Amino acid sequence: MSAKGEKEKNVENTLKLEIEEQPEENNNEVKVSDDDERCESKMGFGSKDEWCGTIVKYSMFLSNFIIFIGGIVLVAISVYTLYDKSFIKELLGTNLFTGAVYILIVAGILLSLLSFLGCAGAVKEVKCMLLTYFIILFIIFIVMLVGGILCYVFRQRVQTTMQQEMLRTIRFYGDDRAITRAWDDLQEGLHCCGVTGYDDWRQHRIGGIIPSSCCQEINGKKQPCNLSFQASLQIYNTGCLNVTTAFMKDHATTVGTVGIAVSLFLLFGLAFSCALFMMIV
Repeated sequence: MSAKGEKEKNVENTLKLEIEEQPEENNNEVKVSDDDERCESKMGFGSKDEWCGTIVKYSMFLSNFIIFIGGIVLVAISVYTLYDKSFIKELLGTNLFTGAVYILIVAGILLSLLSFLGCAGAVKEVKCMLLTYFIILFIIFIVMLVGGILCYVFRQRVQTTMQQEMLRTIRFYGDDRAITRAWDDLQEGLHCCGVTGYDDWRQHRIGGIIPSSCCQEINGKKQPCNLSFQASLQIYNTGCLNVTTAFMKDHATTVGTVGIAVSLFLLFGLAFSCALFMMIV
């Protein structure tokens, strides 16, 4: 075979090899482009998982903001209830209401602080923080629910326990400083006298003289009503039991309702933190 023939044959073989290699290169290009598209579909803003995660994250921010506000409101109302007419505590006959209020105050403070942990866990997407947030929030949920229910339990029992305690402590008026001050503050603050009326002082107190705190105040001066038990316009004719019972029932209802309402909002925080925890790889 001549040199010219061999050269033509080599050229033909080279062309064949180039034709055979082109499809493989095209296939590789197609594979690379497919991989890029998959990566883009997984990480791009239009992916379903990312949109879902974003919605859950911002929902958790919103729920934690509401929980933070709820915790502050709960603490404010509980503290106000605890110190408004605090003298009544001496005549309640039970620590149920006071204990429930203290529980809700502590829970409200912890709740306000915990909301920042929930937001931090959502921003950084740290599973450990979200798990800690979920556990503590669940414990606070149980505590607040119990505290709110205790307020309603106290509301049903307040009249009976207070009546017994009033009849017991009225005998020690003048002898016990704390009881004396409690009765004076109660009668002056709520404009009442005795348990069911001013006649209780004659029945249960030696000497038959009503306290000066039962006397009405006119133009800034106490009227001389403590000389006898004659009913007059100068004596508060309303008994303290009904007035105080209504006062305490209103406070117990307010604190209990706020406590239970805030505890129900915690369910949203629990749900969103659990959902975000499951989404983080």
